[in-house]
Amino acid sequence: MENLRIRKTPLPLFSVLVFLLHFSSLHFPSLAYEPPDNYFINCGSNANATLYNHVFTADRFFHSKASSHINGGNQSNLYLTARIFRQESYYRFDITENGTYFVRLHFLAFASSSSNLSAALFDVSAFPNILNSGFMLLKNFTAKNSSGNSTIKEFFLGIDPGSFRIYFTPRGSSFAFVNAIEVFLAPANFSPKNYTSSSPLVLHTIYRVNVGGQEVRPDKDKLWRNWDPDDLYLKNSNSAQEAVSSQMPDYKEYELDGFVAAANDSIAPVSVYDTAKVMDNSSSSPSTLFNITWSFNVRRNAKHLVRAHFCDLVGQTADIVFNLYSNGNFTKRVGGPESMFGNLLPYYYDFVVESKESKLINISIGPNAEETTTKNSFLNGLEMLEIMEESAPIPNMKEPKSINVIVVVGSVLGGLFLICILVVGFLFGLKYRKAKHVETSEWSPMPAFGGGSTHSRFTEGTITGSPMTYLNLGLKISFAQLQQATNNFDTKFLIGEGGFGNVYRGTLSDGRIVAVKRGKRHEHSSGQGLPEFETEIMVLSRIRHRHLVSLIGYCDERSEMILVYEFMEKGTLREHLYESNLPRLTWKQRLDICIGAARGLHYLHKGAAGGIIHRDVKSTNILLDAKCVAKVADFGLSRSGPLDETHVSTNVKGTFGYLDPEYIMTQQLTEKSDVYSFGVVLLEVLCARPALDRNLPREQINLAEWGMNCKKNGLLEQIVDSSLKGQIDPSSLRKFSETTEKCLQEDAYDRPTMGDVLWDLEYALQLQQTAKHREPHDDSTINASSEFILPNVQHFPSHSSTVNPDDMTFSGVDESDKAAMKYSHN
Repeated sequence: MENLRIRKTPLPLFSVLVFLLHFSSLHFPSLAYEPPDNYFINCGSNANATLYNHVFTADRFFHSKASSHINGGNQSNLYLTARIFRQESYYRFDITENGTYFVRLHFLAFASSSSNLSAALFDVSAFPNILNSGFMLLKNFTAKNSSGNSTIKEFFLGIDPGSFRIYFTPRGSSFAFVNAIEVFLAPANFSPKNYTSSSPLVLHTIYRVNVGGQEVRPDKDKLWRNWDPDDLYLKNSNSAQEAVSSQMPDYKEYELDGFVAAANDSIAPVSVYDTAKVMDNSSSSPSTLFNITWSFNVRRNAKHLVRAHFCDLVGQTADIVFNLYSNGNFTKRVGGPESMFGNLLPYYYDFVVESKESKLINISIGPNAEETTTKNSFLNGLEMLEIMEESAPIPNMKEPKSINVIVVVGSVLGGLFLICILVVGFLFGLKYRKAKHVETSEWSPMPAFGGGSTHSRFTEGTITGSPMTYLNLGLKISFAQLQQATNNFDTKFLIGEGGFGNVYRGTLSDGRIVAVKRGKRHEHSSGQGLPEFETEIMVLSRIRHRHLVSLIGYCDERSEMILVYEFMEKGTLREHLYESNLPRLTWKQRLDICIGAARGLHYLHKGAAGGIIHRDVKSTNILLDAKCVAKVADFGLSRSGPLDETHVSTNVKGTFGYLDPEYIMTQQLTEKSDVYSFGVVLLEVLCARPALDRNLPREQINLAEWGMNCKKNGLLEQIVDSSLKGQIDPSSLRKFSETTEKCLQEDAYDRPTMGDVLWDLEYALQLQQTAKHREPHDDSTINASSEFILPNVQHFPSHSSTVNPDDMTFSGVDESDKAAMKYSHN
């Protein structure tokens, strides 16, 4: 087994610590390994470990924190270390050969001076192919075990060549951990038979039983499996007796009528096929002659793949005909002279059974009285694997600026090595604090821009009657300064008109070019527009992001409502798609713009204090600077508050054509309402036409409905902007359209988060940039998670409700919203 390959950035430090310090500056993409496709990993250790005479390779040669008082007892040294994850993290494995893979996760919840692993609560998910959604392997998992033994979770996954990832996601404020990981290719003839599904193969081993025999330990199995004795599961011990053979099973390779001959002892070891349970014909009770039944506790309403192993040890194959039952239902006829499975020839049969509401699965064998007078039956082994059907959300791939990996190590370090670690920790701490400082400054509010005022409406209270203590008074700019900046709001400097008011280009006294949005005069006295004005200031004065338009200042003198923003030279996204003579954007430019806007919205949802829902996402509220960097604008309709709540009840506001249908129906606002609106923007980008166009035929008026109808009928390529002809890679188009379709789901529960959307769009860009498949975020770290935890958004039923039109205030309808913030060089 080759050692771990890790990307690293060397530091120009003295040679004694060069090796160690390489690891202090790692930007872990994950734990990626060289072929072959067999990986056995000792997690959290700087040394190899051995279990059942099998070597597990260290996942790192550096640890940032050592534990003490670790008592492995009789456990292998594989369980003396663990890797702890405080945020969503992953291991990555390079797969070169497609097939069915064993995936085993080892857990032992030991306690150290720094961590008690029994307190961990987390999810584990797998992504066999980045183009597909992942699968939840373990949910709300805790490794606490009263017996003090290790817990091994085994899965079978169908994996295609490429990058395979296993994610560990802490629940709430808890953490995740793992002691060891196995990923290796199963034998070619190992895949389940008689099982078809449109979903990739994902199975979780629940039971593996050696019927009629003793426990088979992993060191006695070629694939390191554990087989339990069946007595615990036997429903009536008087119904069966053990049969044992001293001869070797006759392994062969062929199939017949759904039965598969075991080609070798990788299917099941000799110790499984040379023991069996058979009918106990010595009993005088007629009921005991009917069948032998094994009963297993399982999850309610879960599907299971069952593999039943047979090998005739009685020597009466030609005479024995019996039936296999599941939950009392006939499943398969076994045996008979035409079976071609002779004495000592091992074979198996796969079938699917569902647990229903009983939380039990019963497997039975019993003689077929109609076809034979020999009342006997036999079974050698049983494997029961749950079919995992719950998909996992695509993880957020945002790259953190610092590393926060904690390793618990139970070994005693030498004095010299410990000194080296302390030096590394000191240098690493300096690097961490520097990175943290940079990160903090990036998200800090805009520096205050001076200027006093003679009177402020906010000192009198807000619309709720509370003083506006949240406004950043340092951002106030005097009316006189803005008059000077715009030449007294000269129409020559008018660059846009919107629902709130006119937008002017201005130049401040320090030379900065800004956009000045002045509220309409008729709204000042009536109070209309004041909530939007206040909201915009409160939102933008406390957030700062590269993809959100920055607020330079505001003015509230003389009943004025004026907002001052950074100037966006290239205007709105809509202008570059249609309704202007500007050069059309390339496909790559459009993807970059969509990714930038998605980053801004994702930050609003997850990064801003308390979470913010924009509520008016549209192409006129996505602005472009001189380098075509996208920035989300216009936060007047935004709602802030904790987004982990189910919803916020509110009067429906937004723009026709972009409004979330579920929000209209229920008046329940969630961040998924922004996701729907953004899906409409994605269609605008692809098709270069408005969200609503009443000049088109009836079925084409609403872009979202028309676009999704075309997608469903395979006609999407026909409505793509003609200026993009020949530019779009088919794979990029497919990923982009799939992302759009997910955003536009009618049920908010079925829509992705903005983090998911961002991940998909970045991958669509990767597909566009290269014909060769390349994993996005190859330079992301092992803790490749967002800085913000994804919310648990509950499912809202799509029910009808009566909405009073008078209560539905909108910021504007597309037809009348002529470039709400039309920033340009004019």
